[in-house]
Amino acid sequence: MAELKDFLNSKNIALYINGLPPVPTIDEALFPVKKILGIELEQAKGTKKRPVALRQSTFDVQAKLRALKADIAIEKKEMPFFKEAIGLKENDRRQIIQALGTNNEEIVNILMSEVFGNYTALVEGGLVQMKRMRAQVIQTGQINLVSDDGDVIVDYGITAENKETLSLTARWSETATADIVGDIRRWQKKFTDKGFSKPTRMLLTEKTWGYVTSNVAINNELKARAFGEIITTDSDYKKLLKAKCDIDVALLSGVYLDEKGAEQKYYKDNIVTLIPNGTLGNTVYGTTPEEYDTKYGSGKLDTSIVHTAIAITTMVKEDPVGVDTKVSMIGMPSFDRIDECFFATVAG
Repeated sequence: MAELKDFLNSKNIALYINGLPPVPTIDEALFPVKKILGIELEQAKGTKKRPVALRQSTFDVQAKLRALKADIAIEKKEMPFFKEAIGLKENDRRQIIQALGTNNEEIVNILMSEVFGNYTALVEGGLVQMKRMRAQVIQTGQINLVSDDGDVIVDYGITAENKETLSLTARWSETATADIVGDIRRWQKKFTDKGFSKPTRMLLTEKTWGYVTSNVAINNELKARAFGEIITTDSDYKKLLKAKCDIDVALLSGVYLDEKGAEQKYYKDNIVTLIPNGTLGNTVYGTTPEEYDTKYGSGKLDTSIVHTAIAITTMVKEDPVGVDTKVSMIGMPSFDRIDECFFATVAG
């Protein structure tokens, strides 16, 4: 007869979760996953330098040596640890054991799917925390997670010249007076004036994008290009910004339930971020105590890993009899290219 532990173990839970279809998002693409052995995030932040022209020389002479410059600040931060467990209720445990005794595979699969769904929710809760952190650094260059269980506060250090808050008639919400194209070009010029590449992607929420589609100057230009009244789509506005500013637009969205069960938005309205091509950093995961014990310690824990570094551990209890399943992770984003981004608050 099959036993409960043959079904309810970390390996089977991991197989179930890893079999679920992935849902790719903008923030994950900008901060791809990276795994490290320890628990400290070590971020190398280099100062961008302009290229210096090579010296002229003649044939058959030794090359003149140039001093190797490396202005790199190594910043270490201990990454936050997240952990929560859920127990298998006695009634559910008895139902599963009874179903195993009948050898009815269909009933067993239904029950196990319900049970594994609870564990999946714990893992997804861990992914929510990582997405919250990525969303915050994309818009503010900071992490500010405050809860009854503890706070995670990190400042990645946006320079004063790489951020701006618009005021009065310059605000994008002032559709009759805001110079949106002029603002984007001005922000890009801050980089090109120093000899750096300009940011070519703009991130904002749908509400903030609405300021663009309602802007009088932009709509007048679209009408002029079409020689009169036209029915415009998002594509028309994006093409105009691409033509005028060489910038692509991506809309940010999504909601989650916080620790108290209240619905929250991942992204704030009225904020615009200009970013360069490519990734901005990494979603860095450390090694949890459970995974470390499995690999380098006693090896007695029933632990499996999902999503690169989230540990699932099952623990059999004797009094009261039951099985607890714990999900734990250590991680936070690195933001290696923060100096190549611009952060603007465009409305109040």
